[in-house]
Formats: sequence, structure tokens, C-alpha cells
Amino acid sequence: MRQAVLGVLGGLVLAGVGVFWWQGRAAIEQGAPPPQPAGPSADPMKLPLADPGSQKGPAPPEMSELSKEEQRFFRYDRNRDRLITRDEMLSTRTDGFRALDKDGNNLLTFEEWAVTTVDRFGAADKDGDGRLTPREFATTAPKPAAKKPACKC
Repeated sequence: MRQAVLGVLGGLVLAGVGVFWWQGRAAIEQGAPPPQPAGPSADPMKLPLADPGSQKGPAPPEMSELSKEEQRFFRYDRNRDRLITRDEMLSTRTDGFRALDKDGNNLLTFEEWAVTTVDRFGAADKDGDGRLTPREFATTAPKPAAKKPACKC
């Protein structure tokens, strides 16, 4: 019983200290003066000037001299050790796997895979007879990738 009373009393003391701290902080921020302009005729729309002196910034990055195949290789080689592990190769497939893994346990069961296939079949079977005609089956073909224009003229 004594511990409960001391716990409640301690909580009230901490809450009171917090309230006084919060009010004191608000009073300081409320009475703060507004920032003064830089000069007597400072224009707020004019940008400040800074003289860097003899300082120089870092050199801009240079364009990589990698071939397209090397660039493709390094998209998979995450740790840049010039070796692609199985995990690095499969890392690009995780979004597709997660879409199939309905219960999120990182195990793809036959049922989870079959649900997607059944959904595709049901969407293609327009007349609902449980069979696909050649015309209905043609709707299951993957969509062709959009061709990019050769140049933006």
C-alpha cells in the first residue's frame, strides 16, 4: 500500500515539474524579440552576399566510364566486392515475392501461389463457364513494354 501511495505521489511531483517547465519555456518563447534586419535599409527580398575568399568547394563528380554491362553488374553487386551473391541477385525479386506471400511469413505456399493464378484465370474467364476460349486466353498474355522514343526532339 505504501509503495502505491509513493508511486502516485512521485507521478504527481513529476507532472507538476513538467507543467512548470512547459509554462516557463512558453513564456520565454512568447517574449522573444523579432529578428532584426541586417542593416538600417535592409531589403528582405535581397539575397545576402558572402565572400568565400580563397576557399574552394569539392570537385563535381565525374561521369563513370563503365560500360552498360558493368553498370548492370553493379546494380546487383550491392557491397561492391565485384562478386554477386545469391542474395544480391535475388534482392530485386523481393517485391514480387512479398506480393505473393499473403500471410507475410516469408514462406510461399502452393495455396498462396495458386490464389494469384486462380485470380488471373477468373479475370480472363468472362463468361464464367470454367474454360478459356482462345480469345479469353489471349487476354492473359503479358503486356508489351512501352517503347521509349529514340530522342526527345
